[in-house]
Amino acid sequence: MNDPVLVVQGLTVYRGTHPAVQEVSFTVPAGTDTAIIGPNGAGKSSLIQAVLGILPRQAGQIAVLGHVLSDKGYLPTAVRQQIAYLPQNFLLDRRIPITVSELVGLGWDRVGLQLPWVGGRARRQAVRAALIQVEAWNLRDQLVSSLSGGETKRVLLAYCLVRPRSLLILDEAPAGLDVRGESEFYQLLQQLKQEQGWAILQISHDLDMVRRSCDRVLCINRKLLCQGHPDHALAPEQLSLAYGPDLVRYHHSC
Repeated sequence: MNDPVLVVQGLTVYRGTHPAVQEVSFTVPAGTDTAIIGPNGAGKSSLIQAVLGILPRQAGQIAVLGHVLSDKGYLPTAVRQQIAYLPQNFLLDRRIPITVSELVGLGWDRVGLQLPWVGGRARRQAVRAALIQVEAWNLRDQLVSSLSGGETKRVLLAYCLVRPRSLLILDEAPAGLDVRGESEFYQLLQQLKQEQGWAILQISHDLDMVRRSCDRVLCINRKLLCQGHPDHALAPEQLSLAYGPDLVRYHHSC
């Protein structure tokens, strides 16, 4: 097995006075795609936010590329820049006249707080290469506010690609896409995973996609109920632990 990019041990996270995640442990090896599944309110987003250092943890340890996340969410800059995050919803004030190239370039600038004119040629080449990889070079001069949902997702992937990454975290990133757009997004994601060697950790409600595309599954409902290969984690007896027997019967009848 590849070396782990992410190691989570005994993670406990509270929302207010209530535990959202309780004593969850898992690893994400390099070059693998791991899905987090579970019902609404199961703690999936809380888990992701704790890994990103957005939410504090009450117990446990998180390590990225061998570096332990501090209690205040700190990681060395060289490690932090290896993580890319795609949220469920990308909110942009449409009054901001930012082009696709300018947005992708921010992925270059924010690492080490560089200014746009620092390393200008390398920056331009990185933006161009990233947009070509996601087949969005033709969009480079368009305003981000004019993009369709599928185009926006491609551009956000380019933002992640503009610098080398080791871990890509997605919180239901294809949300809002139609069936074709979602299929194209996941095809592109799998292609980039193979080319870039990314480890992917993603929240998903699409169990069919998880079965087709992911290497490992974490099924949680505050606690980690099961983990392993999709054939094991998505078996009816495992899903019923998290979702209940009614949903499992419905899912298998469709």
